[in-house]
Amino acid sequence: MIEVSALRKRYSDGTVALNNVSFKLDKKISAIIGRNGAGKTTLMKILSTQLMPTSGNAKINGLDVISEADSIRKIAVSIPQEARPVDYMPAMDCVKLYLAARGFGPKRARAAAEKALRTVGLGDAMDKVAYELSGGMKRKVFVAMAIASDADVIFLDEPTTGLDPFSRVEVWSAIRAIKGQIILTTHYMEEAQALAEDVMMIDSGKIFAHGTVDSLLKPFAGLVRVESSKKSRSSYRIGNTWISYMKKSTAKSLVGKDDVIKPVTLDDLFIKRGVNLES
Repeated sequence: MIEVSALRKRYSDGTVALNNVSFKLDKKISAIIGRNGAGKTTLMKILSTQLMPTSGNAKINGLDVISEADSIRKIAVSIPQEARPVDYMPAMDCVKLYLAARGFGPKRARAAAEKALRTVGLGDAMDKVAYELSGGMKRKVFVAMAIASDADVIFLDEPTTGLDPFSRVEVWSAIRAIKGQIILTTHYMEEAQALAEDVMMIDSGKIFAHGTVDSLLKPFAGLVRVESSKKSRSSYRIGNTWISYMKKSTAKSLVGKDDVIKPVTLDDLFIKRGVNLES
């Protein structure tokens, strides 16, 4: 379980990345979603003991991230977004080296690495060097590290950024194989909806929504999203597109030939707040 109270992070240049956030995460897979620069990575670094908060406190399974950081590092692993395997190192060696750094002996490391690589679908590629692997397979090597570590808590920072749709689904499957509690950040709404039991939405260092996908989308019950090139009442503008929400039956009778009707997703919570997720 992760418990956070009045957590704040202000960098030396004056940027406030986290502004007194408080929350509790206790589900198997939780997603923290928001645009780039919203505060997601800062939060992950603090929770995984890589960054000191300015004020407030956070606990991982009852352990304080400041005073008990060493104990947390024994039960938690963090896979950063920018992580890349060494080009000329086989996938098996990448995982074994990581496990050795966590205190695994040679035999235990090899057995755990082989089992994890097979779990993520890299059984036939474990002896291939990293530069021969696809983008999705490289990310799966890091998911294998998380699985093999047998950690209680796993932090995954934007695990599928830059991957094609096929590779993204591959990594999702691998993430579901992890046994510990998983906290992942993403700005892909379909990723949060596909994986998470609990979703926390963050913007400008503040949490503005937290709950299950169904509870978060409850205000949109019975509605669809209409994208049009023409302004209408109660619409939101994105570029040259105007977005509005209405009942499906109403939308079908009103939309023009160039309009598009789409189902509502978590994207729409950000759209109504005027947040550009890719910014």
